Amino acid sequence: MTDLPIIPEAPTNPPKEGVVVLGRFQPLHYGHTKMIQAADSYRNENLPDSDIIISIGSANQPQNLRNPWTHIEREEMISTWLDSSGINRYKICSIPDIEDPPRWVKHAEKYHGISGVLFTSDLSTSELYVASGWDVVMMALSDRERLEGWRVRETARMLSTIQDEDAIREVLGSLMPISAIEYLISTGGLHRLAFMGEGGEPVG
Repeated sequence: MTDLPIIPEAPTNPPKEGVVVLGRFQPLHYGHTKMIQAADSYRNENLPDSDIIISIGSANQPQNLRNPWTHIEREEMISTWLDSSGINRYKICSIPDIEDPPRWVKHAEKYHGISGVLFTSDLSTSELYVASGWDVVMMALSDRERLEGWRVRETARMLSTIQDEDAIREVLGSLMPISAIEYLISTGGLHRLAFMGEGGEPVG
């Protein structure tokens, strides 16, 4: 069990059964948006009365190069993109880590609801949810060499000292939706990376 604080606390009334997309979203990139769009298509075809429930992991981790943006910033980044994407009927929740995989699903259900459908590209996450009775849709990551989270963060870090915003948009625009880039530029969330130490970490 982690010594990290359980922040945020679980809601009194978690969402009803829906289509869950789980990720850290550090930051929101095209691998994430493709998965959310696929989940939306699945929802519209199979569970039209359900919500898309985007679940942000690692909500309580301290800020560092692996976790540069708070769960509130990630919620805002995602909602900004969703509002421009045409996807509706969604909920966003943030889930704190407990660093106890066997108990993860029961813990996460307090935030994203129970017994829905999970969209994921992570095999270990899939196995945990299947063992807990969930339906799971595995989605292969496209262009993984470019769209792993740590690679996107490293690219953003290398751009964090550049003042030419058009150059930032051009480079990051191949990895992230423009709405997320504009959010990071306007809030100072991009330039923050310049003060978070050196080097990235190939850990997702």
